[in-house]
Amino acid sequence: METASQKKPGILHVCATPIGNLSDMSPRAVACLRDTDLIAAEDTRNTRKLLTHFEIRTPMTSYHHFNRTQKAEELIEKLKGGTDIALVSDAGTPAISDPGQELVDRCHQEGITVEAVPGPAACITGLSASGMDSRRFVFEGFLPQDTKEKRAVLEDIRTEHKTMIFYEAPHRLTATLAEIREVTGGARQACLCHELTKKHESLTRGSLDELLASFDKEKPKGEFVLIIAGKPQEEIEAEAAAQWEQMSIREHVRMYEQQGLERKEAMKAAAQDRHVSKRDIYQALLKEPEDDQEN
Repeated sequence: METASQKKPGILHVCATPIGNLSDMSPRAVACLRDTDLIAAEDTRNTRKLLTHFEIRTPMTSYHHFNRTQKAEELIEKLKGGTDIALVSDAGTPAISDPGQELVDRCHQEGITVEAVPGPAACITGLSASGMDSRRFVFEGFLPQDTKEKRAVLEDIRTEHKTMIFYEAPHRLTATLAEIREVTGGARQACLCHELTKKHESLTRGSLDELLASFDKEKPKGEFVLIIAGKPQEEIEAEAAAQWEQMSIREHVRMYEQQGLERKEAMKAAAQDRHVSKRDIYQALLKEPEDDQEN
């Protein structure tokens, strides 16, 4: 007879659920929630509605931001004892800007098998419908509430050249739009995805100035995914050119030498920055007088 200590460990199923439209629930997700031993839900009341709709009677336990540390240990012990557990969030794919990430991480640390049951994710749904550049993008989730942390993220946004994806609650949306506009400029293009997959879904493309102006008379309602274009390449190149114009060619080459490059490689790097040939850099160095640092 197999004892508890001899039981094969259970599996953690990271199970995506609809972000609004119940028709997006996959047959595999339904089977997973029906066949697993236990469902760890961010909000059991919310998940109960989903289970009732699909006539799923699997027992649930809560796993959310406020109990995640203690509850993760309890769930790990159950998994070690052979219990199969399905992890679900309020909506969409668990562990994406979600406390489920910590449980998944702990399972990997403990050697417990993790299986993904893919499905809707608001960030990817919004990006795909926005029509904005999706070759390279970064997911930022919600801006931090801590002032210092938020300032650091906003500074990153200032220079980010990839498309950015944010989540935001309605009561903070206009403040977030204004803060991002302050660091990127009001002309930066964006797409505001509202209530994705739901009855009142809408997608609005425009500049940050235009998106903010749309809420002058009406307050935001519902859930939002905000897609913001990265810094345009022409702006990056213009700022770089302005930086090099303030620096002599000799200073430019020396900067790379101080970073460990040989003279030839430093000249090549400076030439690439200035969009000139290496020979132009060489000729300029011959003409520029040596300064005291090189005597």
